[in-house]
Amino acid sequence: MEISKHSNASNFLFILMDLPGLETAHCWTAITICLIYILSVLGNITIMYIVKSVPSLHTPMYLFLSMLAMANLGLSASTLLSMVAVFLLGQRMIGAATCFAQLFFIHTFSVIEWAALLAMAFDRCVAIREPLRYATILTTKHIGAIGLAVISRSTVLHLPLPVLLERLAFQPVSALSHSYCVHPDVLRLSSSSTLVNSGGMDAVLILLSYVLILKTVLSIASNAEQLKAFNTCISHICAVHLFYTPLVSLSMIHRFGKKLPAQVYMLLSYLHFLMPPMLNPIVYSVKTKEIRVCILKMLHPKKH
Repeated sequence: MEISKHSNASNFLFILMDLPGLETAHCWTAITICLIYILSVLGNITIMYIVKSVPSLHTPMYLFLSMLAMANLGLSASTLLSMVAVFLLGQRMIGAATCFAQLFFIHTFSVIEWAALLAMAFDRCVAIREPLRYATILTTKHIGAIGLAVISRSTVLHLPLPVLLERLAFQPVSALSHSYCVHPDVLRLSSSSTLVNSGGMDAVLILLSYVLILKTVLSIASNAEQLKAFNTCISHICAVHLFYTPLVSLSMIHRFGKKLPAQVYMLLSYLHFLMPPMLNPIVYSVKTKEIRVCILKMLHPKKH
């Protein structure tokens, strides 16, 4: 029997999902997840530190990269506590207030990540299409305004979620489908069907930016200049694929593959939330010479 919609949210409890079929392999699962979080935190802190401490990197491209690293770090921190509780401590119960707070931070940092990828696509588009006006279009003031708009938009968009969810009717104890709280999963357990989603427009704008980039690059006569222009976009294209491929796959499976095992849903969910924060710093360290040189200087200061 459902409780009243006006009941206090502290009366609700949610059960976080373990990995189905891998309950006996908690030790190895916990070790793998801990390594992912350690690499995510170290990688993104390193990117932010390098961009902050090297004056020559105070350019739009690297400032937006620092914004992406901040979003990755926040997303990792948002899922960390419940993942640790499930896989290290064996605690699968979570109160409604804690669940809704986690949900707010997960979706807020996810939208910041979407917006950071969009800002980076816009940066590459301006750099390739308007190289002579690049410095006047993307000034430090404009970058600050973009950053403020990104954070404000993400926060305002999701700030009502915890309040609205508290008004919904839930069973006293409800089982989630993941090891953390996300909006569609929590909403599935209530009688409502409203869903807040702002990532679609960002994806369309990123695609539009690359259509414009491709059109500009193909108009360049020199093959060498075309390759040079494309090379400036490779890291960002990799980051977009890392973020959107699991997300699109998860959406397609939810729509067309409802009879697939629960492990498939959870695996794609983990790939979406855990892998981009870990792999983005690696991609940018490998593909971006300036970042790579700074990391080598940190690791081998005497050689540089």
